Formats: sequence, C-alpha cells, structure tokens
Amino acid sequence: MLTPRQTLILQIVIDDYIRSAQPVGSRILSKNDAVSFSSATIRNEMADLEELGYLEKTHISSGRVPSEKGYRFYVDHLLAPQTLGTEDVQAIESIFTDQIFEFEKVVQKSANILSDLTHYTTIALGPKVNANKLCSIQLIPVGLQTGVVIIVTDTGLVTNKTITIPEGVDVFDLEKMIKILNERLVGVPILELQDRIATEVVEVMRIHMKNHASMISLMNDVLTIKKDQKMFTSGKTNMLFQPEFHDIKKFHNLLSTFNNEKDLRGMLSQRKDGIHVMIGRETAVTGMENCSLITATYSLSGKELGTFAILGPTRMEYSRVISLLQVITNGLSNLFKELGGEVSD
Repeated sequence: MLTPRQTLILQIVIDDYIRSAQPVGSRILSKNDAVSFSSATIRNEMADLEELGYLEKTHISSGRVPSEKGYRFYVDHLLAPQTLGTEDVQAIESIFTDQIFEFEKVVQKSANILSDLTHYTTIALGPKVNANKLCSIQLIPVGLQTGVVIIVTDTGLVTNKTITIPEGVDVFDLEKMIKILNERLVGVPILELQDRIATEVVEVMRIHMKNHASMISLMNDVLTIKKDQKMFTSGKTNMLFQPEFHDIKKFHNLLSTFNNEKDLRGMLSQRKDGIHVMIGRETAVTGMENCSLITATYSLSGKELGTFAILGPTRMEYSRVISLLQVITNGLSNLFKELGGEVSD
C-alpha cells in the first residue's frame, strides 16, 4: 500500500498529466501548493513509485507518466465526483426536452452529445430487443403493389419495412389485416409476435380473409426483427486530435477496431450493470492498448436496457466522463419509465 506522501505525489502527477499530456518532473511538483517537502524527497518518492510500477519514464531524461497500474490506483482510490458545468448540464438537458419520442433517436442524440462534450469517442447500444413490446403496426400504401409497414414499440423503437403486396391482395385486405394484428398483438413482446400469429391470429384471419396464407407469410417476414441491439458510434475521429494518437499507425489500429462491430458489440454486451472503467490492456482488444473505456448501463426496475461507452486515451478525464455518463444514463432510465416501458425477462 502506498504511503500518504506517495499517494499525494501520484495524484498530482496524474492530474497534471491528464491536463497537459506532458511528462511530469519533480520541479513541477515542487511548485504545487499541496506539496510541502523538498525536491530531493520528491525525486526519491517518484523513483520509488516508478520502482513499484505506478509511474514510468518515457525517456531516460524525461519526467514520469502514469502507468496502467497508476491509473488503476487513481480510478479506484483517488477519484472524486466532478460537478458538471452549466454548459454540460444544458447540453444534457436538451436530450430530454426536445420531445423526441423514438427512444433510439434519444440514444443516438445522447451519443453525439457525449462525444461533443468529451472530445472522445462514444459507443452506445440501444434498448435490448427483449425489452420491447408492440405498440402499433401501421400501413402506408405507396403504390398499387407497394406499401410501407411501420412497427412501433413501447420503447420508441420504430422499424420501417417496404413490402411488395402479394398478387390477389388489395389495400383493403391489408388494412383489415393490420387492424386484426393491432387488436391481437399490441402489448406482446417483439420476440413473441411470430409465435402469436401462428397460434392465435392465423385462425382469425382464416375466417375473415380470402388470401390469409400469403398475408400471414408477408407479415411473418415483416415482423422478423434482428435480436441484436442497435449500435451507435459517434466521434470516431476525435481520437485523432489526442496527442497520443498523432502517430498515424496507432490511430489506424484503433480505427480498425471501431470498424469491427462484432468485437465492439461483444465487449459492450458483456459489461455488468453500473459504471466500469477498463484501462489499457484491461480491454483485451487489439488496437485499444493506449485507451481507456468507461461503460455505463441504463436500466428499468433493475433490468439492464442498454449500454453507453466512452473511449479515450488512458490520460482521459475520468471524473468528468463518469459524471456525464451518470447523468445521461439516469436520464435515459427515467425517460424509459415515463414512456411506460416494462422489461421482459
């Protein structure tokens, strides 16, 4: 365990490095008002912190920079909640005051605002499909043989699908079918729709409609919804403006990681509830060795709905990022509750 003096020096070094992106030497520490001991003592303590693995040198004659171990100690033991500034608060409040009723659009806007406020990269997973129940099905004819079916869920998920109307089926038949589906399926979990059509709706349609077989086939295709959560990424190029990624090779490796949606989705979907910080190699993702990833989930009644993640350099502003994520995920959880959302097991 570190001594109080070592802990103070480590905190000052990390705070200064986060702010300046420059190695920190003993001269800088000696000018800090919180440090009352001699330059020789500072040098000795920094050497000890380096030997213990909390600090490291970038060059023989340079000052020190935090190591992954140093950042981990900082995050676990030294972080204090940061009060957000007025501009930050106003930007976040705009997410929930713009009367956006499609929940996925709220998630996407939240991701954009987070990347703008932090100048890092934001990745977000929309609500889990099993958290969605059917709210309505609408049909908009756009031609003699073409129409658009709009599926709306209780979480604000909106799916639009263009359909080709089967031969022998007219718009009146389709409107009758949509009415039956709304009467029978509103409130049913999205993942159960096709089973309910096969066990309940098909009998009603067989009685009331001539071309029920082709129409059932059509609606089964329309109601086939991907089980994967929708993923949004914002601010991919923000990392290019971080000093650590002026090395084009590093940035190219990171960009390759962004383009591998499967790996990103897998990494985020495994995150536990709450806020978690992964530093450098803790992410276990090639290309992210020089990054930290902070994830936060939004939920309802203890059930996780989706995840936000902010990716920045290991030198990222941890306290501010965590505060931003807490405010936004709490806001999303409250919004989902206001929309009347319920979570299915």
